[in-house]
This record gives sequence, C-alpha cells and structure tokens, in this order.
Amino acid sequence: MWIADGWKDYELLDCGGGEKLERWGGHVLVRPDPQAIWETGREHAGWRTAQGRYFRSAAGGGHWEKDALPAQWTVKYRDLAFQVKPMNFKHTGLFPEQAVNWDFARERIQAAGRPIRVLNLFAYTGGATVACAAAGARVCHVDAAKGMVAWAKENAKASGLESAPVRWLVDDCGKFVERELRRGNAYDAIILDPPSYGRGPGGEVWKLENDLFPFLKRVALLLSDKPLFVILNSYTTGLAPSVLGYLLHLLVADKHGGRVTWDELGLPVTATGLALPCGATGRWMSE
Repeated sequence: MWIADGWKDYELLDCGGGEKLERWGGHVLVRPDPQAIWETGREHAGWRTAQGRYFRSAAGGGHWEKDALPAQWTVKYRDLAFQVKPMNFKHTGLFPEQAVNWDFARERIQAAGRPIRVLNLFAYTGGATVACAAAGARVCHVDAAKGMVAWAKENAKASGLESAPVRWLVDDCGKFVERELRRGNAYDAIILDPPSYGRGPGGEVWKLENDLFPFLKRVALLLSDKPLFVILNSYTTGLAPSVLGYLLHLLVADKHGGRVTWDELGLPVTATGLALPCGATGRWMSE
C-alpha cells in the first residue's frame, strides 16, 4: 500500500462504524467511509466535538451539520496550498491520499532534466496540476465542471502558481482527447482520475467498467516519443489495483517499455497505527 504519510495539515484521527474522524488544519470533521466496517471505541474527543459532520440520507445524498465551520479554509501539503470547502456528497475538494501521487509526479518531472508537458484529465480541483506545475512542468488541466476548474485556479493561486504555464479547460475529456489526436498534440506525462459513473453534457453515459479500456486506448496515443509517466486512479468499489496495472501493461508498456506498478492508496490512522484503504492507483514510468 502506498501511504500518504507526509501531511502536517491533514490527519486521519480515527475511523470505524462506517465513518472517519479527520483533522483538516484547525477543523475536525466526521465523514462517512464505507471501507471502515470495523468498530471503534470513539475515545477521541473529536467524535463528540467535531465542527462538521456529514450525515447520509436513506433516500440518497445527505447533509452537513456544521458548528462555526467556515465556508472554506486553507490547508498545506509541503509547499502546496489547497482550499477546503465542505460540499455536497461529503466531499471537501481534496483527496489527501493522492499526495503520494503528487510526490511521485514531482520527483519524476524534476529528475527528467528536460521540459515536460503534462495532461491532467478529470482533473477536479487540481491537486496533481499544482504539484506538476510546482515541479516546473507545463500542464493542461481538463475537467467538465466549470466550478471545479475555478476551484483549481484558486489552489494554484494559493500555492503561488497563478503565473505557472497551466492551460485551464472546461471540457468533456473524451471530446478533448479526440481533438488533441486530430491536432497531433502530444504529452510526456498523463494523469487520469476518471469517475465510476457519469453523464456528459449531451446525456452520454460513462461507466468505468465499460468505457475505461477504450478511453485509455485513445489517451495512450497522446503520449510523446519520450514519455515519462502515466498515473491512472480509480475509486470504483471492487476494481483491484492490478486491473489498472493490466491496462497500463497492455496500452502503454507494450509499446513504450518501462515499468508498471500498482497498489492501494492509504492514509495512516493515528488511533491505531494502521492504514485506511482509499482507492487504487496504477503507474507506468519510463526506465
């Protein structure tokens, strides 16, 4: 398991009973987590005094109960800064376990010794975008949600990267990839964080189990003649990390050589010293 243990402004204090107790900077939140199926004694005072708690609804969705919780605040990871905002469907705008991928990308870019172009698809609020930009890469950031792209720009500004060479695009990722192929554009590194399920602006249905392979097949054609890495994330329940590795072997390594690795992502739990699994990642890297 790749464990994101480099945080100071984020801490997974405890988890169990389908919930997790987290410290985001100076604020403590309780959010649902379907992986935390074990029991916990809930001895940490934060279970009782958390400033924000998200409750699921039996009818779907849910709601926040917040006591003096600001609309947004800033947390830092190393030299990067991110705006945290409790929002619908329990999210805060940041997946802290992805820090291990940010570190991986930065290390690869800085060690490359040449200009690197990165394509970040389904780029959300830009954690990977600002990490790559901080390492000196030129980044193309693509997400279909206008609000998420605006939020990503806030994170870039908070990280002192408002002038970094980032292309911010509100676009359907599939359509963007097809246009880039027609234009003959290429990228040295590609990061993908596709949803389990989604609908496009024209009512198109995306289902990861059906659509990821043909989509990744097209995306892989955008790699340059000297590709550096590909990161493929998944939060789809039941999809093993080795599936992501298999895809990268077939669609990237068979053509470009290099090495493929895969694993679960995890967050260290302060109360137990164990790690909470938080999705899966596959990585391809050039040798």
